[in-house]
Formats: sequence, C-alpha cells, structure tokens
Amino acid sequence: MKPPDREQEEENREQDRKPATSPAPTEPPRQPAARTPPAERLARRELLQAAVLLASAGVASGATQPPPASAGRRKAPAAREAARRAVAYLEGTQAPDGSWQHYPGITALAVMALGAAEGVKHPAAHRGARFLAGMAKPNGAIYDDRDPARALPNYNTALSLTALAAVGEPAHRELIRRAQAYLAGSQFDESHGYSPRDVVYGGIGYGSHPDRPDLSNLQHALEALKETDYPSSAPLWRKAIVFLERCQNREPSNDQPWAGTDGGFVYSSDGKSMAGEHRSYGSMTYAGLKSYLYCGLRPSDPRARAAWTWIRGHYTVAENPGMGDAGLYYHYHTMSKTLDVYGQRVVIDAAGGRHPWARDLAAELVRRQEREGAWVNKNPRWLEDNRDLVTSYALLALTRCMTAISD
Repeated sequence: MKPPDREQEEENREQDRKPATSPAPTEPPRQPAARTPPAERLARRELLQAAVLLASAGVASGATQPPPASAGRRKAPAAREAARRAVAYLEGTQAPDGSWQHYPGITALAVMALGAAEGVKHPAAHRGARFLAGMAKPNGAIYDDRDPARALPNYNTALSLTALAAVGEPAHRELIRRAQAYLAGSQFDESHGYSPRDVVYGGIGYGSHPDRPDLSNLQHALEALKETDYPSSAPLWRKAIVFLERCQNREPSNDQPWAGTDGGFVYSSDGKSMAGEHRSYGSMTYAGLKSYLYCGLRPSDPRARAAWTWIRGHYTVAENPGMGDAGLYYHYHTMSKTLDVYGQRVVIDAAGGRHPWARDLAAELVRRQEREGAWVNKNPRWLEDNRDLVTSYALLALTRCMTAISD
C-alpha cells in the first residue's frame, strides 16, 4: 500500500503530463484594501491600554476630573521608533527619478517597505512605482536591460509586480496583467520542452541566458502571482509543487537520489545547497513552506508538516539557521512573511519552548539597526552590504512584526 503523500505525488504528476497552458486572468487584479499602517495601529492599541489604566486609576482614587491630555501619551516603543527612522532613511536615499540605485529590484523592495510602514499613499512609494512602470517591456517583463549581467528579468519582474500591486494605482492594472503572464510563461514546463521527469520541471529562474531554476526565484514569482490573484486553478501551481518537492529533504515526496529526511529545503532541485552538500537551511525552508501554502497545500499536509517540524527544531532570530549571518536579512524578510502566511503567532520549538516570533524578531531588528536608521550586514554575501536593500528587507520584516503584535 502506498503512503498517502506518494499517491498524491503520483496524481499530481499524472495531471502534469496532460497538455496544459497557464491561462491569463480574465478578471482585473484586485486592488488591496487600504490598511492602517502597523505603527499607527500599535500606537492606537497602546493609547487605548493607557486610557483604560488611567480610567481605572481614576475610579480607584475617586477622581472626578479627567487626566491631563498628555497623561495617556507614552514614549514610542522601540519598534515603532525604529520603523520611523528606517522610513526617514529610505526617503533620504531615493533618487530624483523615483528609484533606489536605479535598480528595479531594490526599488520594488523599498516601495513595498514604505507602503507597509506608512501606507500605500506614501509619496515616495508612488514615485518608486512610477519608476518601475517605466521599466516595463512590451512582453510584460519589468527590468533594466542596459546591463545583461544585472538584468535578471524574472527576479526584477516578480518584485516589481508585487510592489505595483501593493501601491494599487489603477493606471498600472494592464502592466500587472502583462507581468503576470510573463512570469507564468517563464516556468520550466512543457511549453519550453520539459516534462515532469526533468529535474528542473516546475521551477523558475532568474530569466538569464542560460537559465536554471531555483527556489529563491520561484518563491518570489509565486508570491507575486498570489498577491495579484493569479487563478488558483492554473496549472502553474501544480507544476511548482513538483519543483518544490525536489527541493525538500523529504524522501517520501522527493524522487531525487540526494534527498534526506529532515524536512528542510535546499536552494534547487538538483540538491544544491548554499549551506554545503545537500543540507537544509533557514531561508530556503521558510521559502519552501510559504510556497507550498501559496500552491494550495494545507498546513496539515505531510510535506508542509515536515517543513514546519524543521522550523521548530531550528527556531532562532540570531542567525539564518545553517548559514550563520549569510543572507541574514533576506532570511528575516522571508521568515516573517512565511510565519504571517502560516498564521502562527507562537512557535513552539522542539523542546517545548514557546516563542512569540514577532516580538523576538522585532527586538532583534531594533538591536541591529544603525543610528541613522539603516540596517546592513557585515557579511556582504548576496549584496547584504547594500544599505538600501537590507533596510528594505528589515523594514518589511519589522512592519509584519508590528502588525502581528498589534492584532
């Protein structure tokens, strides 16, 4: 008798052998509802708590006069102050053309960070969105093609698509549709001559020539498509699961000979791991779990459960598990997004310890912030010596933490 997950795997692959194309969405992409910035929500919650305490104190003392207006005011908590300083830093480094460093990927992350912290109507976020729109190509890709070595069409398109959708300008709806179609068309599948038997099947890479898919680019693309309501019935999601299974150290669902058993994820379906050999590591395991959820797997699915078990066994905010300080802020960004999507406010580690991840991570980010409001990694791997890039990662993670704390 076959294990249930193996039966599901074979069923998925049988479906993937059928000719299929990814249809373009027929409905306009949804515009995200305006949300109160997390710093403001946190402040309102603190003021309400202070008012309740003051009212209680007044009743206990028999006071009849209302307290002075300043009595309910509290010094901004460290997380809110850190976010304010980070916003000021990014506002100060924006170029006159609306970009950050004239690069779509960094600009997109900064736009998302400012929109998350200050609301999508923030002027700098809108200027950045206009820069991104100006980078759009007729085929739907959004990137700068002046330097082929830095073009990375899929990476830049995925981040730009997510940023444009977050800002929500009606004028960008057609750009969003075209970018969706471009990303979906970049998947390694039958349209490019691949079948489910090929190790690269279902993945998405940088879009360079030659190209090879990896989990990092796939997770960016899946997030962009999910955030813009790409049809959940599209074959793209099922095909992506095939690639995700081959990036996971889980023998029952990974048909590659290198697969281990710890449930974590590596960088690519050929077993490549930035942690060496075929070892699982933090940022990719969070990316893999998030991608499974985007593709429709439930947290109770054995594949998602195995990833969650790995996360519980390696929970920390002090480093990128398995990588130390390499890719640390990319890890914080991915970790916070995954835990937000997963819906878990407390991580119970393998020893039974309870960790309110949002408070843990917020405190760690506050501790690591530079005086002028930026963040930077002493380890320059993957451009994490770039303050604009790293500050955008950190501010995105911090605002998610603040939202989780205030909910």
